[in-house]
Amino acid sequence: MRKIILLLFLTLATIHLQAQELDCIVSVSSPTLEGTDKKIFETLQTAIYDFMNNRTWTNFHIKVEERIECTILLTINERPTSDDFNGTLNIVLRRPVLNTAYNTILLNYIDRDFTFKYIEYQSLDYSDNTFSSNLTSTLAFYTYMFLGYYFDSFALYGGTPFFEKAQEVVNAAQSSRESGWKAFESDKNRYWMVANILNPAYSSLREFSYLYHRQGLDQMYERVDLGRGKITESLSLLQKISTARPGFFSLQLILDAKKDEFVNIYSDLRVPPLEKNNVVNLLKEIDPANSSKYQEILGGK
Repeated sequence: MRKIILLLFLTLATIHLQAQELDCIVSVSSPTLEGTDKKIFETLQTAIYDFMNNRTWTNFHIKVEERIECTILLTINERPTSDDFNGTLNIVLRRPVLNTAYNTILLNYIDRDFTFKYIEYQSLDYSDNTFSSNLTSTLAFYTYMFLGYYFDSFALYGGTPFFEKAQEVVNAAQSSRESGWKAFESDKNRYWMVANILNPAYSSLREFSYLYHRQGLDQMYERVDLGRGKITESLSLLQKISTARPGFFSLQLILDAKKDEFVNIYSDLRVPPLEKNNVVNLLKEIDPANSSKYQEILGGK
């Protein structure tokens, strides 16, 4: 854990040793498909697992026990032809909290617009700045987003090089026929996921990540009040975005990942009642759709 934190303050150019960075759990299922050979989904699952876990994505040297934990759940809903697949991709990224066995969720997102081709036993090839297939480009995109979110949580703007790599994947995919890559298709797709993160106008989202995780959660083991105070401070950064852009896609990504954790942190009986009330009102303002959930904080535990 401490090794990763130290690595964040070194430049990529000064680190030459390489290792696989991800510890990614992969699951491929097809619960609604009937009359099709399910063996291909086992092969696909193995291929995605190898693609995510056995490639080198950075110049960092990360020990096996320090690998970044993530999950990819691919649900196949349709198989129009033997090589064509339509489905949803649920991606989850977790981060360890200093001096604890607790992992906090950084990203929990369902990509509902995922179509791809896959020929059984064909290798999954990928090269940066080249669009070879929707499957590998999408996996590479989310890998770089994983890395960006992860390193942002340890150092202010520490994930920038990886978000930039994700944007390169988007740029290379602009000529593709598959959806999810273009600005005009939706304001909630892969294009906008990385475009918003790199937009200086929304830098508060990235400042939130560093303040919430590094100065907040990571401090709570030794100084719980100080750590929680930083977490409360970080919520004002979300309020800033919420006021300017209600329902903003990138803000919602954070809220989807953190809403349960917010409730757990502030439901603690040691939190003063006035602080609870202030936080509940703030969270309801930021995320009105989950007002009833935040009301649970006032019940304590």
